[in-house]
Amino acid sequence: MQIDAQRDERIKKESLPARLMRRPELGAIGGVILVTVFFLITADGAMFTLSGVMNFMTPAAQLGILAIAASMLMIGGEFDLSIGSMVAFSGLVFGALVVNLGLPLILAIPLTMAFAAAIGGVNGAIVLRTRLPSFIVTLASLFILRGLSLVGLKFFSGGSTQLRGVREAVSGDFLATVFSGDAFGGLFVWLARHGVIDSFDNGMPKVPGIPVEILWFIAFALIATYVLLRTSAGNWIFTTGGNSNAAQNSGVPVRRVKISLFMLTAAAAALVAIITVIDAGSTDARRGFQKEFEAIIAAVIGGCLLTGGYGSAIGAFFGAIIFGMVTIGLTYTRLDQDWFQVFLGGMLLLAVVFNNFIRQRVTGER
Repeated sequence: MQIDAQRDERIKKESLPARLMRRPELGAIGGVILVTVFFLITADGAMFTLSGVMNFMTPAAQLGILAIAASMLMIGGEFDLSIGSMVAFSGLVFGALVVNLGLPLILAIPLTMAFAAAIGGVNGAIVLRTRLPSFIVTLASLFILRGLSLVGLKFFSGGSTQLRGVREAVSGDFLATVFSGDAFGGLFVWLARHGVIDSFDNGMPKVPGIPVEILWFIAFALIATYVLLRTSAGNWIFTTGGNSNAAQNSGVPVRRVKISLFMLTAAAAALVAIITVIDAGSTDARRGFQKEFEAIIAAVIGGCLLTGGYGSAIGAFFGAIIFGMVTIGLTYTRLDQDWFQVFLGGMLLLAVVFNNFIRQRVTGER
């Protein structure tokens, strides 16, 4: 019996617009376009020069590393509200290792990452063992880690909530340039001398290079996207978040997947801490404050569902760019910068409504 291709949706070919509408990052890409148009109309033209783009991409990159990890955890069906506090705590650990113990970066960096990942693994184990919502467990971790950061900083700095001397401690270390400063400086000098980019009167470029956190951000987004879309681990993450019981019955190592995702988010927070601490030359207890909420909002804007099983690393990438554009873009306008929170809240609400509407129209779900 011949199957009617028009009626059997298993072999029915979808049009390109229909396939695009299914993509979770569609709302975030649309948001970037709308925000860009908004600032093209309202902001000073300097915002979209090379210097202006680097200005808003730098905070976007720092948040984006967190948002991409948070999106993968959300796809897996869990939350981590301790990411911001983990940035502060990892900064304390890293600062103590290089300043107080005098360790080189080749030891301090992996030790910091491993320590953070271990705490993330503990969070995941508690969630799975107690079956408490990850929201509650990591909310507790948020306060615990922030408190430990305050106490630890006072101990290692002699009473202050800021630990200085990082820049001096890592000066001359070959790994410092991998985690701080600007990349491709020679290329930018060449471009300036040939008039391709803006330069000062002495011929030096106004933009010395690409901040390294932007390169980390792009690399992380590409790797995460590849893992989610092209590997069995990615399939496990989606399946675990969609229906953990069915995934378990199908042979998916649900426990290992979830704990690994908690470890990934913690390690991503440690990476941001290392980058920002080396760049600033110090660490403090306020580092990463409220980044957990911003990372989750960026992930939701990027198409992640709060129920799990659906989302995109590239969507979180664009969601973070929206944050960076709004954060810095308002300084190029005459608008009151206190509109920042209102703007982001509105973007979050619109993104959620848009994503749900599109999914219902395309999939027929209600």
